[in-house]
Amino acid sequence: MEISAATFDFVRTLICDQAGIILERDKQYLVEARLMPIARKQGFDSADALVSQVSRTNDAVLRQSVIEAMTTNETTFFRDGEPFEALRKHVIPDLLTQRAAAKELRIWCGAASTGQEPYSLSMLLLEDFPQLATWKVTIHATDLSEEVLARARKGRYTQLEVNRGLPITYLVKHFDKQGLEWELKPRVKERVAFEKLNLVKPWPGVMGPFDLVMLRNVMIYFDVPTKTQILDKMRRVMRSDGYLFLGSAETTMGIHDGYERHPWGKTGFYKPSTAVGKGGR
Repeated sequence: MEISAATFDFVRTLICDQAGIILERDKQYLVEARLMPIARKQGFDSADALVSQVSRTNDAVLRQSVIEAMTTNETTFFRDGEPFEALRKHVIPDLLTQRAAAKELRIWCGAASTGQEPYSLSMLLLEDFPQLATWKVTIHATDLSEEVLARARKGRYTQLEVNRGLPITYLVKHFDKQGLEWELKPRVKERVAFEKLNLVKPWPGVMGPFDLVMLRNVMIYFDVPTKTQILDKMRRVMRSDGYLFLGSAETTMGIHDGYERHPWGKTGFYKPSTAVGKGGR
């Protein structure tokens, strides 16, 4: 049974206010599909009943479960391939040169989901840049969903998950078989620190400065003012010669003038510019 218009409008407003995500009018089926499992788990006979309870009582736990259900957590190891080649062949070598004196590298994955992206970075650094063993390297990984972060911290994945994007040599070298799952070795996990962060809410003042920011495949869910706000805050936590990676369908063009795109192979990355204009600082 399709959810009511009142339920859909409540969820649309809630998700927009709390997560910056814009739900189009034709997404009622998606709301129904995402919320029904939570409704059943909580003892409600419909998504309408679940949302009614949230709206009447403002139950913080139920409210958060609705928000988290409506966020997309699709991710894979070494997703899209080309950005990781750009990191391996250009970005990390450049940062090694620029940070040689300090011997410190700070990376932020801003939509970490269940951890495949930050762990891919950790494995890449271990495989291709052994000289970083004497450096202070931190991969700061954030997401708004505590549920997916709890999974990410464990570093355990199903056979299907490790089959998606992960080279077999990496699986053998960096994972241990644990029953029906695969668990990352401590040396991969120790460089990654997971923390809850909502991109559309205030960011902690202690964040940054970062040498590399991965903010891929999340901006597509926001409206233009929200994208501008996030990109503006991003510049403040990036080093002036730092790197930003967005998803292949995402851009700063027409949204924020404070970045310059640099093509590399079939992909590209962004660096802070000195331009001042729309959204620029």
